[in-house]
Amino acid sequence: MTLKKQNMENRTRPVRRRRITQDTLGDSLANFSPILARIYTARGISASSDLDNSLRSLLPISSLDGVDQGVELLLAHKDKRILVVGDFDADGATSTALVMRCLRDFGFAHVEYLVPNRFEYGYGLTPEIVAVAKQRSPELLITVDNGVSSLDGVALANELGMQVLITDHHLPGSELPAAAAMINPNLADSRFPSKHLAGVGVAFYLMAALGRALQEQGVKDAARIPARYLDLVALGTVADVVSLDQNNRILVTQGLERIRSAQCVPGIKALLQLANRSLQRIVSTDLGFAVGPRLNAAGRLEDMSIGIECLLTDDAAEAERMAAVLDQINNDRREIEMRMRDEAFAYVDKMPKNNLPECICVYDASWHQGVVGLIASKVRERCDRPVIAFAEEQPGMLKGSARSISGVHIRDLLERVATRNPGLIDKFGGHAMAAGLSLATDNFKTFAKAAAVELVHLYPDADFSGTMLTDGALPADSLTLSFANELRGAGPWGAGFPEPLFSGDFNVVEQRIVGERHLKLRVESLQGGATLDAIAFNQADESTAYRGPVQLVYRLDVNEFRGRQTAQLIVEQISSIAC
Repeated sequence: MTLKKQNMENRTRPVRRRRITQDTLGDSLANFSPILARIYTARGISASSDLDNSLRSLLPISSLDGVDQGVELLLAHKDKRILVVGDFDADGATSTALVMRCLRDFGFAHVEYLVPNRFEYGYGLTPEIVAVAKQRSPELLITVDNGVSSLDGVALANELGMQVLITDHHLPGSELPAAAAMINPNLADSRFPSKHLAGVGVAFYLMAALGRALQEQGVKDAARIPARYLDLVALGTVADVVSLDQNNRILVTQGLERIRSAQCVPGIKALLQLANRSLQRIVSTDLGFAVGPRLNAAGRLEDMSIGIECLLTDDAAEAERMAAVLDQINNDRREIEMRMRDEAFAYVDKMPKNNLPECICVYDASWHQGVVGLIASKVRERCDRPVIAFAEEQPGMLKGSARSISGVHIRDLLERVATRNPGLIDKFGGHAMAAGLSLATDNFKTFAKAAAVELVHLYPDADFSGTMLTDGALPADSLTLSFANELRGAGPWGAGFPEPLFSGDFNVVEQRIVGERHLKLRVESLQGGATLDAIAFNQADESTAYRGPVQLVYRLDVNEFRGRQTAQLIVEQISSIAC
């Protein structure tokens, strides 16, 4: 049988099974079912100890470079005015809330926060935001989820008599700011084994180290305080889409356990309930797809302060009120995103279909700068190559948000473009998979051409095929609620530790369109067995109809409706099979 490609908005992508690098499955995974053992092995797990998500397996707090200097600085300012300078995304919001809550619980009496409005001040500890901070007369500034590239801002803070403690996880540039202390696992001389901590993870390590120091000084139970807020750490880690290595899986697992037992901050509980998620059954994807976007929406469209306040309040009614506001902002964001997405797709459709640039740059003067990152992600999914979406930051200047594909380090690409084209980029920063930049509007076309050229030079073997890596086919007797629940509990799944994806052949028994473009199916495995429900989100239109056998690429999930649980396939791709 051969696959017959469908004329769909997202083209049918090639499917390949994940490679298992070990010759055989490790004996230490023998306690798991053979299928789950293979799934783990394909993700680099060779021993059951790699799956120990207890706090005892967390990398030692003292092993993160710079925490000792950070603790000394904080202890020296315990009775002085401290200002936490955050960021306007979910990682920044959770980092801010974590540090604020911990310092207040530790007995720090004069702690406030300041989060830049992205439309007025942009990202990071800029000189402009330092000037605003100075009006509050702090003696110490603590950056969370930013600061490693804030050379001018730190210099001004020093000049104005404010010391700076930087906690960040972004990649540093060639020069570091002159901060009093800096904690970042990605500094060149850092010996910390995990380079994937989110900003909130870095902040947690600092607060944990401070708690231990305070307890040694006689502050009762101070060492236990940071762990109370692992729910914030889990949310920020998942929402920032950092790689879930074992250290991050531990942080996320511990946070999820607190949420499931209702030991979470009222704001997280309110956001989950508003999204119709059960606290007792919460998994990492719920944080990524239900809570994270609602929190991020405030920073994208308005001001992240309401998101931070939602995470700071201990009043359940107030948390529910603010969660409702965040939900409305998120609905507004969706409407804006849909319009921009359609315009971006139309923009790309005008490009030669068989000769797309290696790096796609899209821009429209009417686009909302807080949403361009989402548009870059949508276009990347459609075109399977790095995308940078731009909006007008101010007259004559563009703000760009980049999203990459596996194998292309987008920040390194921007650095190469900047090095080989001096003056073309105003500023840039970010990670391997996501980055931001600013440039003059007049430089857009030159930049777009340079980005494509330099990508070819840096990554001549970049894969633009969009190949979907699966864990192979599931036998029909594993398409059950029992195994679906086993998979839910086998995570946490996320970036770098992807949720299992399977491929298999099915007969379509029933089909209908629900919502705007969702395809609801009843399918039966060609291997035989009972029929089960499947849903393909955003993959249907009036002409969509499947007859005969199809190949599905899917995730096996648990659907809960009116208290009843059933196994359900979440279909990522559907293709007719021609015999």
